[in-house]
Amino acid sequence: MAHEMAVIRQAPAALLAAAALFLAGCRARVNYFPENGVQTGTASWYGGEFQGRPTSSQEIYDMNDLTAAHNSLPLGSYAMVTNLSTGQSVVVRINDRGPFVKNRVIDLSYAAARAIGVVGPGTARVQIDALKNVAETAQGRDFCVQVGAFVSRPNAAALQEALLERGFGRVTVTPFESPQRTYYRVRVKAGSLEEARQTARRLARLGYAPIVFDEP
Repeated sequence: MAHEMAVIRQAPAALLAAAALFLAGCRARVNYFPENGVQTGTASWYGGEFQGRPTSSQEIYDMNDLTAAHNSLPLGSYAMVTNLSTGQSVVVRINDRGPFVKNRVIDLSYAAARAIGVVGPGTARVQIDALKNVAETAQGRDFCVQVGAFVSRPNAAALQEALLERGFGRVTVTPFESPQRTYYRVRVKAGSLEEARQTARRLARLGYAPIVFDEP
């Protein structure tokens, strides 16, 4: 999201002083991120109206990519965003600045918001974990992209077959035991973080809500 600030010429000294104080306050807010690398707050999302526009990093915004706008995390860095209401998480790359709305801490792309259940309500309380040296820590680890979780094994098997027919490789169905019931998770295996991200983008374009997981 590109934003420009108008230049005011010949403004009264008092107005300039007030503006300086206001901007100083903005800088203090924008540059702040907890030292422990974890932040909680309200997330929102932005979609089609910004599709194809340059982001703050000069990258073209793609609503189907797993990205986000944040006012202080370095452009190009990664963060894990968790919906505190549902426990769903997604890894996003910071490629834009925002949000520019009071009391919001991160703007998710459509794909990222859809992955953790933010699209419907529009906003959600989230936890943001800044990921350090994600490229290095990803080495030697396997990743997967979860496409769905079902209480019916036949439904999970049907999705597995549909994904295989679309050319996705290494699609697995694995049971997960919860205190209430057994869920059958449909996941696409990936050998690297970048492969997982590419798979997630492809799935998002097909209308799925992918979630990237690492498997130590």
